[in-house]
Amino acid sequence: MAFTGIVTKVGCMNKTATVTVYRNVIHKITGKRIERTTKILTHDEDNALRLHDKVLIRNCPPISARKRFKLEKIINSPETVRELAHTETITQS
Repeated sequence: MAFTGIVTKVGCMNKTATVTVYRNVIHKITGKRIERTTKILTHDEDNALRLHDKVLIRNCPPISARKRFKLEKIINSPETVRELAHTETITQS
């Protein structure tokens, strides 16, 4: 099983990041959409994740008491994009 989510907490624990997964649920009576969230501890072997990264995580055998997911792929990283843009402006100057 794989989920896509956004990294909400990183750097507090070594090789671990908290990923928030969003899903929409339809209310049984009113029929309105409700956004539900789940916080998942994810194993990040290289400590490559940064705050607000969009990632793909996949379940795996338990790594610790609460870690059941591994990082599969970083889909989008706003921090990395910002750093690349900054280095390009420095090299052009």
